[in-house]
Amino acid sequence: MKSSLLVLALLVGPTLPALAAAVSCPDLGKAVQVAACPAEEELKYTYTGFCSDDSKAYRGETDVCADYQLYRKLKNVALWESGDGVFSAYVSCDLPPATVKAAKVSGIKVVRQGKMIHLVCGYAGGLNFTYRTREECKIEGAANCAADPAACKASCN
Repeated sequence: MKSSLLVLALLVGPTLPALAAAVSCPDLGKAVQVAACPAEEELKYTYTGFCSDDSKAYRGETDVCADYQLYRKLKNVALWESGDGVFSAYVSCDLPPATVKAAKVSGIKVVRQGKMIHLVCGYAGGLNFTYRTREECKIEGAANCAADPAACKASCN
């Protein structure tokens, strides 16, 4: 009886607190474009469909329909991911890939959206790569982000 209790105690064991995982803003030099940019013909076709949707007009969601260039700016994007696939962003297809890869981190912030936590790393040129999780994240050393990219990190658990 004592041996079975000992085995049970060893199997169940004490509950250990979860360790916080350090999450750092990615180096965009290793980022990859994972989706193709839309063709100009596709953008023109979807502009017509998007802007002719009466329900959008009734809800007042036709700001980008006033001018094709506004719509194009909104929809001419492709999905990019960090080299490890943890962070992602929709990046303008008008931005050369070399410019994206050369962008340096300038800040980090935590944004709550419902039950999700978005850890957003900001880069030069208005790029934002986001890590999505249900874990709570706390920023560490954000004041030094621009001077020291390695300081742009958070602990999440």
